[in-house]
Amino acid sequence: MKILVINGPNINMLGVREPEIYGKQSYSYLIEMIGVKASLLGVDVCEYQSNHEGDIVDKIQSSYGVFDGIVINPAAYTHTSVAIPDALKAVGIPTVEVHISDINSREEFRRHSFTSCACVKTIAGYGLDGYCMAMEYLVNEYGKKL
Repeated sequence: MKILVINGPNINMLGVREPEIYGKQSYSYLIEMIGVKASLLGVDVCEYQSNHEGDIVDKIQSSYGVFDGIVINPAAYTHTSVAIPDALKAVGIPTVEVHISDINSREEFRRHSFTSCACVKTIAGYGLDGYCMAMEYLVNEYGKKL
């Protein structure tokens, strides 16, 4: 199974940006953690991060026929982008939406996700562990069908 992990704006600033919300671990730590989990699950993983909505859409579109699952943290685009969920729907790859914080207990504007309608599951509020949970879910639900 091949899984694409996509991170949106400011995720590359983990450990620096609001550590009381997003934790003190760095983005490089997250990438290492994802790699270790992928190895344990026996899957191939590719990580991608961009602060630009169109680049994220391009990456999703280019994943068609290449990846079996997507884990996406669209970050701020969760609450503003229609293009990202449209791209996810277009490629039809099972996708799990991840949020480091619990978006439902934060500011009102963060409580609505445009992305969730294009995802098979949303995992929020488990910190960086949410990424591992998302990969496990994809492997357990979709890995056996390949």
